[in-house]
Amino acid sequence: MATDKIKAAEQTEISIEEKLRALFELQKVDSEIDKIKILRGELPLEVQDLEDEIVGLETRIQNLEEETKSLDTVVANKKTEIANAQQLIKKYQEQQNNVRNNREYDSISKEIEFQTLEIELCEKRIREFNVQISVKKEQIDQSKTQLEERQTDLSNKKSELEEISMETQKEEDNLLNKSKDLETIIEPRLVTAYKRIRGNARNGLAVVTVERDACGGCFNKIPPQRQLDIKSRKKIIVCEYCGRILVDSEIGTN
Repeated sequence: MATDKIKAAEQTEISIEEKLRALFELQKVDSEIDKIKILRGELPLEVQDLEDEIVGLETRIQNLEEETKSLDTVVANKKTEIANAQQLIKKYQEQQNNVRNNREYDSISKEIEFQTLEIELCEKRIREFNVQISVKKEQIDQSKTQLEERQTDLSNKKSELEEISMETQKEEDNLLNKSKDLETIIEPRLVTAYKRIRGNARNGLAVVTVERDACGGCFNKIPPQRQLDIKSRKKIIVCEYCGRILVDSEIGTN
């Protein structure tokens, strides 16, 4: 009976050590997957930013072109007003030649003066609008140059992303399969705890080794007796400061 208990205990010890090794290996595999995602993960964000910027530039160019057209229409209308005023002035000047008294002459003169002022005002407004048109055309040219540059950048980034995706996809798939296989070795509650710790850790490390008498995750000192317990690999031990699973530094070498 005593022998059976010892054998059962030994099996338990081996089982826990295997779980620790599997957890450590799982962490290594998942960290490699994290690296691939980081490498690829920055590029999609850059591609998205460029696509958003391109849409913004296209909208800006469209708005500027519409504003320029509107100003062109206003300028054309002002030129029509000038032509109408000139015709009226000519008409009033002809009438002045046939006036019967000073009162009529003064009245027509005021009309001519009014139309002359209207022409001057229209010419002033035309000059102002032409300056605005010139500025907007310059902005359109600058935006189009910037748009071409961003479109080139986008094309390069997309090619880079496609190349990296092709290179890393197979590796990532292999690592994901390996990660799933390792998870089957570990009991579900440990896998759940492992994933929870990984989710809370900034660097994604749920399993860390003891390095220089300290936790490899938060770098807090670990008491000597607890280090001995970790090296014995007889139970799952977590850091009392950060909650990460602790393993001895030699677990991946033997």
